[in-house]
Amino acid sequence: MTIRLTHLSLIAALAAAPAFAQDEPDADAGQDAPAAEGAENAPGADPDVGLQGMQQARPEAFVRSENGDWEIQCIRFPDGTEAQCQMFQLLTAQDDNPLAEAYFFKPPEGSQFAAGLNLVVPLRTLLTQPLGIAIDGGATQQIPYMTCSAEGCVARAGISEQQLNQFRAGAAARITIVPADAPSEQVTTDMSLSGFTASFDELEPAQLPTQPSQGTGQ
Repeated sequence: MTIRLTHLSLIAALAAAPAFAQDEPDADAGQDAPAAEGAENAPGADPDVGLQGMQQARPEAFVRSENGDWEIQCIRFPDGTEAQCQMFQLLTAQDDNPLAEAYFFKPPEGSQFAAGLNLVVPLRTLLTQPLGIAIDGGATQQIPYMTCSAEGCVARAGISEQQLNQFRAGAAARITIVPADAPSEQVTTDMSLSGFTASFDELEPAQLPTQPSQGTGQ
């Protein structure tokens, strides 16, 4: 299977950032969704940044393990160290064409959230309409889009302990997006939760970026 290194790098960068989604479903969440304008210029959105430096020492993306319908994907650097590993599942439309990519990760220790979820969707998605997710036909949670790269846009959610338990116990989660070319329509796909618990328990908490020490100047 081909692993999208561009997406893995983007998601790894997002993993250390604060989460923004609501803990519980909120019918008005879409009103607070971030504007799509300028998303392509957001930090980390350009996959070509630093390309020259990567030509000599390029990270390697690999699948560490598989559980049910989930993979554990990681990035290994030339020095042998591994970046934040995350759960991955490719979501397809009714015609079996790829529609979205789902990534779960464990936030840093001490986070207010039990898990983080990033969903990468096509660029021609209506970003002013948040992505919807509903577990086993339950209430729909709206997830705002946070940033875009050359290959897709990312919707990001902080998952509470209660919501995480719903993912653990569920069979599938219905994902809904709105295409920019047809804003009155919805495109849906199901995210299988087979193997979810085993995969999530295999993850390690994300590491916060190391802050450089500052001298006293004396």
